[in-house]
Amino acid sequence: MFTVAALYHFTRFADPAALIAPLRAVADGGGVRGSLLIAGEGINGTIAGPRAGIDAVLDAIRALPGCADLEWKESTAQEMPFDRLKVRLKREIVTMGQPDVDPRARVGHYVQAADWNDLIRQPDVVVIDTRNDYEVEIGTFEGAIDPHTRSFGEFPQWWEENKARFHNKRVAMFCTGGIRCEKSTNFLLGQGVEDVFHLKGGILKYLEEVPQEDSLWNGECYVFDKRVSVTHGLGQGSYGMCHACGRPVDAQARAHRDYEEGVACPRCIGEYSDDDRARFRMRQRQRG
Repeated sequence: MFTVAALYHFTRFADPAALIAPLRAVADGGGVRGSLLIAGEGINGTIAGPRAGIDAVLDAIRALPGCADLEWKESTAQEMPFDRLKVRLKREIVTMGQPDVDPRARVGHYVQAADWNDLIRQPDVVVIDTRNDYEVEIGTFEGAIDPHTRSFGEFPQWWEENKARFHNKRVAMFCTGGIRCEKSTNFLLGQGVEDVFHLKGGILKYLEEVPQEDSLWNGECYVFDKRVSVTHGLGQGSYGMCHACGRPVDAQARAHRDYEEGVACPRCIGEYSDDDRARFRMRQRQRG
């Protein structure tokens, strides 16, 4: 059994590059794999490993400047959900491309998972899913608006084109673990939206804490590791992944004539050339 920890924290690192080697050493020493992204604005990542290794990495992060109050979400996996460890320097820990956005200055009102249902049932509240289209496709909250964005960086343009729809509405936003909402709620506040709310801990915290019989969540939640998706209670979901395009695939897609493991799925069959698929087949053989 492996412990999986999803984390992020906004703080100011004067020399983020200097943090990479020490964190990698702690993670390597503890048998931890996954991804940690470090930028001048903070740290973001999901890691997995034995309990002692995860604790060592979390202790090392909490010891960084401004990270003493780090929060994270845990789940488990029967098999190691990552192939390797990546500790990387990035311009942003979640890419929005808006240099004036600063979650350390202010964000929307945090809403605990237990209070989320009451909020989003209110008639003057509009609920916006800030995730990418392929994530929304496999699960979202009842009545939530899907911006159909392919990346988080498209969200500001989508808002500019659609903001008139939400005049005089309170805006409730959510994402997988909360990090995208830190930036999107700060962005909306900067756009003059007065009542902005944010599901604290994201979908993962909601699925962990809210009983399925009380839930307004439909479907499964996409996660960025080999588990692909999780369900209520953060149990393993039913989706696999197309390693050609990176989209989640359900049992129906895997049974489709256009599905070839590691090579193509019904969604991407027309997106790649024969040469591409030949390369994908070679890669799949090397995977064993």
